Amino acid sequence: MNTNDRFSRQSLAALAVGIVAVTLLALPGGSRAQENLGRGRVTGRAIDARKQPVQGAQIVAQSLTALATKLEARTDGNGGFVIGGLGTGPWRFTAVKGGYQDAVEDVEVHQLRPNPLLVLVLMDIAVAPPADETRKEAEDVLTLGNELLAAEKYAEAREQLASFLGAHPEAYQVRLQIGQCGLKLGDLDGAEANLRILLEKILEKSGSYDKENTLAAQALAGLGEAAVRRDDVGSGMEFFRQALALTPTNELLAYNVAEILFANRKTDEAIQYHLMAVEIRKDWPRPYHKLGMAYLNKGDFPKALEYLRKFVAMDPQSQAAAEARNVIAAVEKMK
Repeated sequence: MNTNDRFSRQSLAALAVGIVAVTLLALPGGSRAQENLGRGRVTGRAIDARKQPVQGAQIVAQSLTALATKLEARTDGNGGFVIGGLGTGPWRFTAVKGGYQDAVEDVEVHQLRPNPLLVLVLMDIAVAPPADETRKEAEDVLTLGNELLAAEKYAEAREQLASFLGAHPEAYQVRLQIGQCGLKLGDLDGAEANLRILLEKILEKSGSYDKENTLAAQALAGLGEAAVRRDDVGSGMEFFRQALALTPTNELLAYNVAEILFANRKTDEAIQYHLMAVEIRKDWPRPYHKLGMAYLNKGDFPKALEYLRKFVAMDPQSQAAAEARNVIAAVEKMK
């Protein structure tokens, strides 16, 4: 990898990509800690500007759809590392070692097919280029927007991100966050406008959604949520279908679609997507819990007990499991 090429890619638009996925954090559904784990595996190398291996560098993989989820490794004598247990979607890999400038790369991780070798280039601090004040300012603005989103301060986050977009219109990825803020604030027209422009920009840039499929899938899911909230379930389901077609192995997206539907009292449709999440990743406890509660909501007690018992067996020490046991006991008394 050419070192100059690496730094030329650090544009303001690229900075926006790093936090577009944070909007999923605001969806209903329990603890945010240690989400988006799975069977994905990334193998990589850390090298310096002379293409020599960097031994002992700390490698941190952070999920960009669940920012609290971080996995770590150390590079070996050849600069190599392996990090497993990753869920589908965008992850940020950071290489850190004293005497070097941090190296950062965003990677779209897949669980059901091999991920390409990741090369992280750490530049000696002595030869690193001077800080770009414009870029630093953009980082600060986006970081603040990220923090406001995580704190569920949607009005403030939207104002901050819209101001940034006005100054840097090339960072079209930020429209996802602005659109999701609109959804949370009940501004469906504004949300839909930003999400549609985002999809148009992706098509203008690449000719299809394939190269930014996670971003496009989240925008389509947002349009689906807006349609469902307008009580246009048919259109909403079509948007959700398109979103999952782009990322068919993304269990987190299937789960979040189900949560949107359940929150809008579309229980049967929610069950479909929770079952999809289970099919994609059978060892993830949370969809089993939600299926149990959805079937309970429908009055289908045998199915509710089936999924709640599976959930308790998979995650017996959690607070949700304790609550599920109480539900199971109450349902069993009704027999």
